[in-house]
Amino acid sequence: MSKQVIVFTGGGTAGHVTPNIAIMKELDSEKWDIHYVGSHNGIEKELITKLNVPYHAISSGKLRRYVDMENVKDVFRVAKGVGDARRVLKKLKPSLVFSKGGFVTVPVVMAAKSLNIPVFIHESDLTPGLANKIAQKFATKIFTSFDEAANYFPKEKVQVVGSPIRKELFSGSAANGESWLRFYDKRPILTIMGGSLGARRINEIVRESLPELQKKFQIVHLCGKGNVDTSLEKESGYRQLEYVNEQLPDVLAATDYVITRGGSNAIFEFLALHKPMMIIPLSKAQSRGDQILNAQSFKKKGYCMVVEEEQLTKEVFLREVNELQQQASTMKRTMREATKTDAISILVNEIEKMS
Repeated sequence: MSKQVIVFTGGGTAGHVTPNIAIMKELDSEKWDIHYVGSHNGIEKELITKLNVPYHAISSGKLRRYVDMENVKDVFRVAKGVGDARRVLKKLKPSLVFSKGGFVTVPVVMAAKSLNIPVFIHESDLTPGLANKIAQKFATKIFTSFDEAANYFPKEKVQVVGSPIRKELFSGSAANGESWLRFYDKRPILTIMGGSLGARRINEIVRESLPELQKKFQIVHLCGKGNVDTSLEKESGYRQLEYVNEQLPDVLAATDYVITRGGSNAIFEFLALHKPMMIIPLSKAQSRGDQILNAQSFKKKGYCMVVEEEQLTKEVFLREVNELQQQASTMKRTMREATKTDAISILVNEIEKMS
């Protein structure tokens, strides 16, 4: 039996890639020939090529919500991207294109629509990003993580399924995580992550607060590419890493508390793992405000604490970390009572219907 081709697309941040990877791993490799379309230099290329999945790079512009001369150039980059994507799709002849968002996906879904190829979209955030606002016009079906997000899409296309959680995250070993991190005492482990691109303000506050934090915690600090402070590498009980991939299940299994940005995929993963969390969302000055809305939704449901970046000082940070520790047991109980949906199984089933 010949395999059917499916094309995944999504990029710009790890949050637009890891859910695709989670779905790809659950598809029957005997039935599906999986390909990926992304940008020439985005993080998606690095993550996908590690999986030995055929990767097709296309031209892509950046979708900006502000006036900039680069917007003019990007019109041409997107147009070229549509042409690039059409050539890839005409060659592969996929049964379906699955898009996770990010500016690279717009040319792909436009090309797919022009070739009458069905398009599935998954929106992680509480409100749609600009890429998915554009792409929804070309979509066959739209899936969302948040109930609230469904209100932003056509009713006849949308379905709430939750967030695709990587199944390997549930198989981590705390003992292996502690050994890999070289953490050997009984202090609880606090994992701090600013997303795949890092977070400058969070990094600064963590390092300012390090002497006080180390009295109570062993600390995993995922600080983003190029953001490791080599002067702190010999600190006991403090492990700096740019990014964690293969060892992440073990690191999270060993983790007692999490401090994170408000990216949807990450916070849904911590919810599924019952990790008490403090969310420091990207401010509106740095984003469209999606992380703030994600964080507020989780706080309302009792899954997290929220600290606005504009309020972040060493004193506030240390006080809130202490409060996180105090609220952890209540938070974990609320997380265990949360309604569970198996987004991966639902999405794989919907994909199978297209075969």
